[in-house]
Amino acid sequence: MEHLLYFAKKLHSFSGKILYINLLGMALVSLLEGIGILLLIPMISISGVVKVNNGSTPVPEMFKFLHNIPETISLLLILGIYIFLVIAQSLLQQNLTLRNTKILINFTNHIRLEIYRALLQANWTFFVKKRKSDLISAMTDELGRVVNGTNLFFQMLTALIFTLIQFGIALWLSVKITIFVLFAGLVLAYFSRHFIKKSRALGNRTSEIARSYLGGITDYFNGVKDIKSNMLEESRYTWLHTWCQKIEQEQLAFIKLKNSSQLFYKVTSSILIAFLVFASVKLFQAQPAQLILIILIFSRLWPRFTTIQSNLEQLAASVPAFKSLIELQEECNKAAELQDIERQYKDVKPMSIEQGIECRNMYFRYNSQESLYALRNINFEIPSNCMTAIVGPSGAGKSTLIDILMGLMQPEKGQILIDGTPLTSDNLLSLRKSISYVPQDPFLFNASIRENLLMIEPNASEEQIWEALEFSAAAEFVRRLPQGLDTFIGDRGVRLSGGERQRLVLARAILRKPSILVLDEATSALDTENEAKIQTALERLKGKMTIIVIAHRLSTIRNADQVLVIDKGEIVQKGAFVQLAKEERGMFSKLLGNQVEVSV
Repeated sequence: MEHLLYFAKKLHSFSGKILYINLLGMALVSLLEGIGILLLIPMISISGVVKVNNGSTPVPEMFKFLHNIPETISLLLILGIYIFLVIAQSLLQQNLTLRNTKILINFTNHIRLEIYRALLQANWTFFVKKRKSDLISAMTDELGRVVNGTNLFFQMLTALIFTLIQFGIALWLSVKITIFVLFAGLVLAYFSRHFIKKSRALGNRTSEIARSYLGGITDYFNGVKDIKSNMLEESRYTWLHTWCQKIEQEQLAFIKLKNSSQLFYKVTSSILIAFLVFASVKLFQAQPAQLILIILIFSRLWPRFTTIQSNLEQLAASVPAFKSLIELQEECNKAAELQDIERQYKDVKPMSIEQGIECRNMYFRYNSQESLYALRNINFEIPSNCMTAIVGPSGAGKSTLIDILMGLMQPEKGQILIDGTPLTSDNLLSLRKSISYVPQDPFLFNASIRENLLMIEPNASEEQIWEALEFSAAAEFVRRLPQGLDTFIGDRGVRLSGGERQRLVLARAILRKPSILVLDEATSALDTENEAKIQTALERLKGKMTIIVIAHRLSTIRNADQVLVIDKGEIVQKGAFVQLAKEERGMFSKLLGNQVEVSV
């Protein structure tokens, strides 16, 4: 239960004295309920149902003053006190429920923000190694189970406090009988441990099944076009049908376990109460009033025992979710590249690149245990305000090199220098703020065009927005849209064509006025017309910023100032486009020749 205790400590540190005030309130509610039970003695005495002898319980001494009052008035007074106690208890309980709910909601949001912050602060390598759906599962399903577990923790605290108060009253009435029942309860708890162990095992299965469901559904929506095109609907349906059978078995197993534990407690509680009555009369010589009170107290206590046991079982089932979130947070903290997002982003200034970027004796591999390097012995310079193209066959290491140049990953050996200054954690954010990145698969948010553009530069004016759109050759099609900039473009910009999405992403990148513009195969999926428009836009930007292009289509980089050719993780050629094209035995000439053959 160490993971549960971890979150209990976090709850304690988060809520502070409010939690203790609520605990005192819970104790007061339990005490009021106990006093209400004690009032049964004078009620019984006045009614004459059972004769109450002085000394049979300590209670009659508390109500001596009633002997001097007429019987009818005494009964009305006791009933009035009883009603007052019930109303006071109900109002206090209502207030405590609201206060506990507020703590629960705020604590949940605190945990959600804490984990999300840790994810935001983690480096790119962390996300490369993680499955996206597992992270989504942690922020949704696992977090929901933690919330439920925290709520159960509050319920268990309430039940424990009630139990302790009622035990105190029972001890006051009869030490021997209470110790006997306590011993029986401890024995019962010992033999019910296997229910909690089974619940935890089922909780592990629940986590795995939930992650597999979210992973499969995410894959479906990400690849729905491929699924429809290749007629894979049946295989996906079979997958979900199999999953449904697994979740059915898991949920039935949990219900069976819950029913078994409840049956166990009902049977044992009836046996224990019967034995309690027998022992009270034959062994402890309890008086009738004392016996009635003790039986009443323990008949109310036993459901609390059942509640505590049920809460423990459900908490055990939630433990894997607690564990999952703790492990995720620890992994994020280990991979953290940022410490204080608000302060760091507020204070950071974009880097101004005067001379250029140099990559010196760089080596990189994704796993330090592997012998094969993804990049090795990389040396080159990228002059400022020039266009540098990086080309090579698939899997050569182009995107890995770009990730390192943007500071998303760190080389194992060697250095990246900006104007002669090594790239470190101290100037990493300044570099990031000076870069705009346009990926091969353009990403747009489910919002309007205006909102998508302002996400990168919230204070941009209308004039600046249209200027960026003009530069990216996107202004014309945006003006034709019914709502113009306020046109809603759907999930990932699905309502626009591929070329339009790519040009909007380029406009968003330009709007930031970066020192470095990085395009990762940004034209590879475009038709000739849209490629020409992007190429024209790049021509307009030449000389105004440092442009780095990963090019699949070599025609896009014909006017590049420098071309770097990479193959199997090494720079095999570098120079001007025309120069490399003339080197007939070189990799670039071969790539160019293949594309010419295809176009012919």
